[in-house]
Amino acid sequence: MSQLFYLKECSSTNDEISKFLLYKNSDFTALHTFNQTKGRGQYGNIWSSSAEKNLAYTLAVNVENTKLSDFMFNYYTANVIRDFLANLTEHTVKIKWPNDIILKNKKIVGILIEKKKINQNNYFIIGAGFNILQEKFDEISNASSLLTQTGRRFNLNEFTIALHDFMVEKLKEIPSEKEILDCFNDNLFRKDQISVFELNGTRQNGIIKNAERSGEIRIDLENDGLQSFYHKEIKLLY
Repeated sequence: MSQLFYLKECSSTNDEISKFLLYKNSDFTALHTFNQTKGRGQYGNIWSSSAEKNLAYTLAVNVENTKLSDFMFNYYTANVIRDFLANLTEHTVKIKWPNDIILKNKKIVGILIEKKKINQNNYFIIGAGFNILQEKFDEISNASSLLTQTGRRFNLNEFTIALHDFMVEKLKEIPSEKEILDCFNDNLFRKDQISVFELNGTRQNGIIKNAERSGEIRIDLENDGLQSFYHKEIKLLY
């Protein structure tokens, strides 16, 4: 049974979700707020969000009910959120490896997935920050919102309910790992295009070839040839 809880304000929905996992068989329990004060991104990065403009959403999924590796679960979650936004906006939406969501070359969603043991159960804690109505992004030049990228003003409550229903439906029926990986690569941002990367403090051109089942990304670099990297080992500049 899925449940969707709301807090008027909280520091981090990923941190607060544990208070709502009260039952042994809790699954697909979600928490959201439109005023997250201390959001976290990948590897300790800060996710800054304007109050009553954006959505911080966290969904807890019982690990026992999925057969995916951590990397494949990450890929599938990114696929699901990408599909939701592509259907909603009727725009081309891409995934920037490993799990940022890109619309018209701007980041509109950041995803943080953690694995936690809560009340004797292991959960995937899916945290996602959606930029929806924010119009100014002074400090994060590569970020934007659904409003600025599509010109549409979405109702935050309606958006959240639709998102939650879509997430739960898709996570209850998980496809094969091959389907997940193929879909992820089909929607991979900057795939097969010449891009600029930063590696060990030096910039060089390269072409993203594909994401791998192991969680690595394969890039054909101008100076160093075809190599595979884990997250934070190389940076795509855009």
